[in-house]
Formats: sequence, C-alpha cells, structure tokens
Amino acid sequence: MIDVQRLRVLRAVVEHGSFNKAAGALRLTPSAVSQHIATLERGVGRPVVVRGSRGITLTEPGRLLTEAAESIFAELDRVRHAIERLSAPRPRLTVATFTSGGRHLLPTALSRFVAAHPEVELTVREAEPESALPMVRDGAADLAVGYHFDEPLPALPGVDWSPLMDDPLWVVLPPDHPHAGRDSIALAELTGARWVLGCLRTEAYLRRYAQRSGFEIRISASTTDYFFAQTLVAAGVGVSLVPQVALATPPDAPRPGPAAPSGAPVAVRVEPPRPTRHLGLATARRRDARPYLDTLTGALRDAAKESR
Repeated sequence: MIDVQRLRVLRAVVEHGSFNKAAGALRLTPSAVSQHIATLERGVGRPVVVRGSRGITLTEPGRLLTEAAESIFAELDRVRHAIERLSAPRPRLTVATFTSGGRHLLPTALSRFVAAHPEVELTVREAEPESALPMVRDGAADLAVGYHFDEPLPALPGVDWSPLMDDPLWVVLPPDHPHAGRDSIALAELTGARWVLGCLRTEAYLRRYAQRSGFEIRISASTTDYFFAQTLVAAGVGVSLVPQVALATPPDAPRPGPAAPSGAPVAVRVEPPRPTRHLGLATARRRDARPYLDTLTGALRDAAKESR
C-alpha cells in the first residue's frame, strides 16, 4: 500500500532537488526523509529516485508516483476548499486572471453575473497563468482566465483548458516614428530598433522571431505592465509589441495627421506570420454540478464575442 505521507515526502524531494532541502521544507531530519523514500521504494519494489553529485533524478516509477501525488494532493485541496464553502453563509466564486485579460473581459462579464446572482460572493485574484492554473487545480480558484503564445500551457492533471479568443499583437510606435502612418509592418523592418517590453513572454517571442530572422533585439525598458510600456513608447523610449486587448489607443484610431490624438502612441498591424496571444479559460474537471460557474463562464464567452 502506498502511504500518502511518503508521497508528500517524495514530492518535496522532487520540488527541492535534494533530500536535505526537502528535509528543511518538511521540518524533518535528512535521515527521516531517506527512511520515507526507502520505505516507499520497498513498497513499490523499484527505486524511485537516484541520488547524484548534482542532486536527484527520478526513475520512471518515481515519475509516475510524483504525477499521482500531484493529482492526489490537488484533489485533497479541492475537497478542503469545497468543505469551507459548505460552511460559508453565501455561495462563493473565485476568479484568477492576468491583468490585461481581466481588464478587458471581466467588467462586462461580472456586471452581468452580479446583476443575475447578487447572492454570490465574488473574489478576483490577479495571477499570471503559471500561478493561476495551479490555483484552479488546488481549489483555490474556481476559474482562471489565462493565455499562451505559440506554445500551449503545460497540462495539469484535473484541469480543463478551453479556448476563449485570439488576441493578435500589434507593433506600437511613437507618434513621430517614420513607420507610424503605415497600415502594416513586418517585425524584421524594425531591425536596430530599441524595444520596450510589457511582458516577459513577449520578450521570449521577440527573441525567437529575431533569431529566425537573423537579427538581435535591443531592450531599452522592461516592465510587467503593457499600459506603462505604451507610455514609454509615447515618450520616445522605444517601440513595443502589445496584445490588442491591452492597446491604450484603439487600432482604428486616426493615424498621425490633423485628426490624430496628440502624443498618443500608434498601433500598426504586424504582417504575417502575425504573432497572436491565445486567451482561454481553465476550470477544474469536476463531477458535481456548478451552475454559478457555468453562468460565469458563459458571461465571459459572451464578453469575448462582443469584443471581437
């Protein structure tokens, strides 16, 4: 029989990369950690980890047990949160969302949901997808609004991902930039430009694109806020690559000229292959009915359709 506590110890060893660090995190002695792992190995009849000079390496049985441990502890956390909800005076829903997606979609969706269900206590938590999806898996959030670029997000046991909308990226230029009046531009035409970053994932995409096109990007500013990045672009610090839902100036705003907003940055369409951010919803795979959650996801889908 596989003991849950020993799975907890194995998961800590994998997370921290060594028996000693796992012992510190679990407040056990290294000897106790070794004994737990040895007992686990005797129980399954195979080694689960191999210790080396650079830390530990999982065997195939160890990998299978670690995956099972993630699912088991996620389910236990989910049940704990569900029990807490049972004792709550009002039904609760928690939504995790990244900033620009939440700013674009949540106000419309939540206003409709609150009008229809004022009895529900709503909580919104800001989190990037790598944090938001585990919150859904563990029961800390009922729903997450997330995104990915060209590579899908890593799959998590017990979490379902459903596409919501595509969010194309635009080049954002200072109003006096030579290309600001154009309808579209290839990223390779900005070779030598200095870039203002509003997201680390945007940087990763830019570097991959530049490498394929044979040039290097130069970064003049790095932020975690697309809106702040666009104020820096307007100030002439550099150019940027910004998702459509995060554009400070709508893409159909007047181009530089008498009708253009004074000092506003200009969004220019990227020529194919056009980089795109893919927005989606993450929910826990459940057997029980969640009518409030279904209503909220429906409101988010309606908001996404109306924004296209």
